[in-house]
Amino acid sequence: MNNLNMAVISLGGSIIAPDKVDVTFLKELNKNLREYLKKDKSRKLILVCGGGAPARIYQQALREIIADAPSEEQDWLGIRATHINAQLLKAMFSDLCTDNIITDPTGHINFKGQVLVAAGWKPGFSTDNDAVILAERFLGKTIINLSNIAKVYTDDPKKNPDAKPLDTISWDEFKVLVGSTWVPGKNTPFDPVASKRASKLGMQVICADGRNIENTMAILNKKEFVGTVIG
Repeated sequence: MNNLNMAVISLGGSIIAPDKVDVTFLKELNKNLREYLKKDKSRKLILVCGGGAPARIYQQALREIIADAPSEEQDWLGIRATHINAQLLKAMFSDLCTDNIITDPTGHINFKGQVLVAAGWKPGFSTDNDAVILAERFLGKTIINLSNIAKVYTDDPKKNPDAKPLDTISWDEFKVLVGSTWVPGKNTPFDPVASKRASKLGMQVICADGRNIENTMAILNKKEFVGTVIG
């Protein structure tokens, strides 16, 4: 598949459902992405959905019930949450998305419509890794990673007031920041497993605040944007 008009967006659950489903945000996203796709019928989007509040709520509930809850069970709860969010996005773009939700990025995919919606696959990583696999499969070299943070920082700004925002960072530097181990529900700009894979493939990841839809459209249209380029 020609990758020139195909974009992979890792859509964080933190902006789909920060505490409950953000209907205002999704309406605006729907309107803008439809306008983007309508301007050029050869354009395609892969939207990979995170779990957000439903994932955190159920994972926390399990940890309260079972203090040493197995990480695999926690992951499965997070994965199921991504499926709910993805089903909502699939319904939102039903006329443009002819495939079922992709829950195995390595399986058979038609991708006949302009939109493909994907969700969590299996334990051991977040949907960021699924986004990397899909980008690799459909010859994409850039992933737009949208969450509730505007940029990657030198450290966690909530814990370190001296943390500084970055415009660019190499994969080697970024991997030092996020570590190499996946923890269910781990909150990093891009997950460690996905980072390792994207780095190996020579991909570029753009981290930006997905709630700023004007900025997201600037990224898609290859205009000046606010965010961090990893790679």
